[in-house]
Amino acid sequence: MPAAVIEQVGDAHANKPEGFTVHPKIQQLLDKRLDMSRNGQIDWGFGELLAFGSVLMEGTNVRLAGQDARRGTFVQRHAVLHDRQNGQEWLPLANLSQNQGRFYVYDSLLSEYAAMAFEYGYSVERPDTLTLWEAQFGDFANGAQSVIDEYISAADQKWGQQSSVVLLLPHGYEGQGPDHSSARIERYLQLCAEGSMTVAQPSTPANHFHLLRRQALGEMKRPLVVFTPKSMLRNKAATSAVEDFTEVKRFQSVINDPNYVDVDGKKVGDTDKVKTIMLVSGKLYWDLEKKREADGRDDIAIVRVEMLHPIPFNRLSDAFKNYPNAKEIRWVQDEPANQGAWPFLALQLPEYLPGIQLKRVSRRAQSSTATGVAKVHQMEQKALMEEAFED
Repeated sequence: MPAAVIEQVGDAHANKPEGFTVHPKIQQLLDKRLDMSRNGQIDWGFGELLAFGSVLMEGTNVRLAGQDARRGTFVQRHAVLHDRQNGQEWLPLANLSQNQGRFYVYDSLLSEYAAMAFEYGYSVERPDTLTLWEAQFGDFANGAQSVIDEYISAADQKWGQQSSVVLLLPHGYEGQGPDHSSARIERYLQLCAEGSMTVAQPSTPANHFHLLRRQALGEMKRPLVVFTPKSMLRNKAATSAVEDFTEVKRFQSVINDPNYVDVDGKKVGDTDKVKTIMLVSGKLYWDLEKKREADGRDDIAIVRVEMLHPIPFNRLSDAFKNYPNAKEIRWVQDEPANQGAWPFLALQLPEYLPGIQLKRVSRRAQSSTATGVAKVHQMEQKALMEEAFED
């Protein structure tokens, strides 16, 4: 991706229509996006807009719908801006280049079933468009479970009906309770077989960028389920440099520990010291990395599994080969033991592991997705982190 494209999307957020009055707080955001396009520290919201913008500039249409899609549930997107004086709308991504694709973004009605079903149908009829449906919280996709079961997961196998619809499902355990924590990763993985869906939980804006571009421009047409972040949207550690967009050429299904192995697979640390490999997906990586740095542990490598299905066995195998003295692999997840990716991976991974023990680190098995008591959440999270790093 040429740096000029990143800059052009940044410029679009600075070139407001003549006479357009921007709210002062939104103006700060626009100024920040222009700066990020040159100097990096690109956050999730802008990284996603860069994906949309770059795809549009290559002539592909982008359509995004959801209950709060234009602003973003967590006030992270601001794909549509409003004049604070007269309500006039401005879409920066609609004015990137002369022959660009069309950008559609809608706030839908409060019906997951109707909205997701419509976007699925749209994706079938318009395979030339990157079509996305976003849940306000990933949990709310439950209201469209029949669409997921009957169409998104199985329509290709049943009828040869292909779709490349994208589901963006905010997911993450941050003490917000049973209905605002889990997008039910386990349900999607249970429906996965024969490459029916791509299921991913990226940990960086740049990898999300490459994932969306691959979905829009790649030849393979199958649904994509992305478990997107909440607190990580504003985690300063979880930002990306401009080079992560311009020099890295593809989506990374597995990201090896950058303390030991760089993006090109070259060793940069003493991998012989590593006795434990942690496998993790999504925002929990940043919690684990923070604690590892604070504890000064050099005997643990943290490997990110950015794509949960299809399981990237070859990439994982390549990662494991860097740690010849590792005795244990720990899958670490926020979700309870009977939920999240563990039930799926526990069945799939062992036969591919190089004679190393696989251990789960998680909350205990629970009937609910999460506790409704903030103090209990904090206690569980503390215990989870301590177990992850125990000798």
